[in-house]
Amino acid sequence: MRFAKFLLVACFLMLTTLATRAQFLMDMIDTTKAVGKGMLSMYQKYDALRFSGYIQPQFQMASARGINTFAGGNFNKESDNRWMLRRGRIRVDYEHYNDQDMPVLQFAFQFDGTERGVNIRDFYGRVFDTKFNVFAFAAGMFARPFGWEVNLSSGDRETPERGRMSQILMKTERDIGGMLSFEPRKKDHPLRFLKIDAGLFNGQGLTGPSDFDSHKDFIGRIYIKPRKLNAQNWRLSGGVSVLMGGMQQFTNVIYTMDNAHAFKVDSTVTNAGKIAPRHYYGADMQLKIPNGKGKGFTQFRAEYIRGKQTATASTTETPGTIPLTPDGKYAPLYIRKFDGAYLYFIQNLASDKHQVVVRYDWYDPNTDVKGTQIGAPGGGLTQADIRYNTLGFGYLYYLNEHLKLSVYYDWVENEATALPGYEKDLDDNVLTCRLQYRF
Repeated sequence: MRFAKFLLVACFLMLTTLATRAQFLMDMIDTTKAVGKGMLSMYQKYDALRFSGYIQPQFQMASARGINTFAGGNFNKESDNRWMLRRGRIRVDYEHYNDQDMPVLQFAFQFDGTERGVNIRDFYGRVFDTKFNVFAFAAGMFARPFGWEVNLSSGDRETPERGRMSQILMKTERDIGGMLSFEPRKKDHPLRFLKIDAGLFNGQGLTGPSDFDSHKDFIGRIYIKPRKLNAQNWRLSGGVSVLMGGMQQFTNVIYTMDNAHAFKVDSTVTNAGKIAPRHYYGADMQLKIPNGKGKGFTQFRAEYIRGKQTATASTTETPGTIPLTPDGKYAPLYIRKFDGAYLYFIQNLASDKHQVVVRYDWYDPNTDVKGTQIGAPGGGLTQADIRYNTLGFGYLYYLNEHLKLSVYYDWVENEATALPGYEKDLDDNVLTCRLQYRF
């Protein structure tokens, strides 16, 4: 592990030095001569290698000690405030172009380093067709092509974190697989506004060490890029997404909801080996309205997702490993219908440097029950079936292209139930103050 870290640092320093030397050489040569043209060509090829990254140090205050939260992870038992390095990303991209200035090959590597450890976030290659210039194939570790929020970079997003639903259903956002894309790259192509992604993925994302069954998730998305609506240059975009997947039932004990608002068990022996569903259907929309030259934009975003999720009694998070009981046996699986959504309002304040954001999101992990039905005797329902609504609002100040300050408050509300400890709204709000340094 130490050697790997050393090797990574050494490569980074070497490539940075080479890039500096290359720039120095280009300042010194005459590119009208044959030798100069050759060096220019070589430098342009090298210039396809690009480094980027950002770090996000932040201070947080919770409304109570030891709360569970999706605003950067749970607080320690006796803590209601903390400093943390939420993300520390370094990314390397290499792109190769042909004589027509069309991409031929891309390679990307990104890792995340914080006080909690170092983890790979992206590691993939992508090859482009050079005959029609519309297709591309990617393989490796990259973001699932589902929805808008999952694919919006944490460095560009106006809120500190993605919504609760996105974090639960698609934790870490990435998965390992292969994806075919249709995206015309010539400016005069009649379908240049259209992007279609379709891929097969392991399913558990980065939450587990390896794929634990032979079943793969199919994920598809059709996206309409921003289209001009009127003379004022309003821009509308949107897409639809589908995930058709699941996980193998290693156990024959399967729970589903009945008409009496309770879980019913099916322990048929032949259940083992079948595929329990993970089916998501989503639609999203983005509207961007210019406020005037140099005054930024007014933006609205919305996304709605519903479907079926397979998990366990205590959580609806997609399992990263085969669920087991404390004594090492295969744990029963629970299949629930869910839905959720988020709504964004983003407004620049007479300048592209000042911005306010308001986001409302909800996640209902079990749409067949609500309120005091959760916790009723004989229902078998747990805290995993509780609906949460979150209203967040914040202010962002873009000091320059490399530095961003944000202050954001998450006001979280859970539905009142009959479960002990969840009879009323929990005290679990969080204030986040963050600086983002970017290069």
